[in-house]
Amino acid sequence: MSGNKNSTIKKTQQTMDLSKITNSTVKSAVEALQSGDKSWYSFFTENPTMTDDGNKVDFKSFFSKALGEEKFLTIDKVENDGKDITENFKAGSWGTFKVFFKFHLNTDGKFDRLDIGQAH
Repeated sequence: MSGNKNSTIKKTQQTMDLSKITNSTVKSAVEALQSGDKSWYSFFTENPTMTDDGNKVDFKSFFSKALGEEKFLTIDKVENDGKDITENFKAGSWGTFKVFFKFHLNTDGKFDRLDIGQAH
């Protein structure tokens, strides 16, 4: 019986409703992140700026570890024309907690900055 429960939980996470995300580029990027798809990188400029709790981090190095290991569990709030998202996030070995993702879109339609951190 516990096997069925785990299957149900997994299915719920995989089919999480992303329709709350109103920016189509953010939505597509999040879909790639959710599935651990390397196309995630294609939504960003070659060398985007990234901060984690206000500290500058290397985007590619960060997601080389996080992609496929970390994902959104719920989307609680969407603001700034769909570019700022607050959600419960499974952060690999760090656990699950509420975080924000702030995507910065440049004039070419790519993200040149991503700010993430724990939401308060």
